[in-house]
Parts: sequence; C-alpha cells; structure tokens
Amino acid sequence: MDSRFSALADQLLLIERELRVLGMWSAESPSAEALASQQPFCVDTLDFGAWLQWIFLPRMKQLLESDGPLPSVSGIREMAEMSWPGSEAQTRGLLAALGEFDRLIGSAH
Repeated sequence: MDSRFSALADQLLLIERELRVLGMWSAESPSAEALASQQPFCVDTLDFGAWLQWIFLPRMKQLLESDGPLPSVSGIREMAEMSWPGSEAQTRGLLAALGEFDRLIGSAH
C-alpha cells in the first residue's frame, strides 16, 4: 500500500468539508449525461465544484479503497484558481486542501 493513502484520504475529507462549508455541496446528482462528459473536468456540463463532488472525490476514494495506482501529478488547485478567479478569500480553505492534495500526489517522485 502506498504510504500516502492515509494522508490523501484525510485531504479528500477536508475537500468535501470545505465544499460543504462553502455551500457548493449538492444533494442532487447531475444528470447521467452531464456526468458522462468527455471534456476535461466536464467543463461543458458541470461547474468545478460539482466536478469535485461528483467525479473527482468518488474516483479518488475508489482508487484509495481498491489500493489502485495513484496519478503521478495533480493540478487540481490550479484548476480551482482558474475556475473561481477573484474568490481566493472565500475559497482559501478549499484551495489549501486542494494544494495539499496536489503536493501529496507529487511527493511520490
């Protein structure tokens, strides 16, 4: 098992918590069509917060639970900054959690 799994699992919980605190967490799932987008980050069908909730978090949790291979790089924080320009003050906690996730993923090298 990859030694980063526990820390990554903690980061995923922090990301979920921050999405909830910011009011970006939805009880209603997007449509199957929206979730099936072939575009990176589902940019054509979901906002970035929804992508984090419905695509990123479930996929990463599944990788950790199945002891699957982790990505070698991550730029999730950078994508968040591009998705929410000018909102750094409001999203500081979420950006920090995403940045720590990126750092952990990159620490395998």
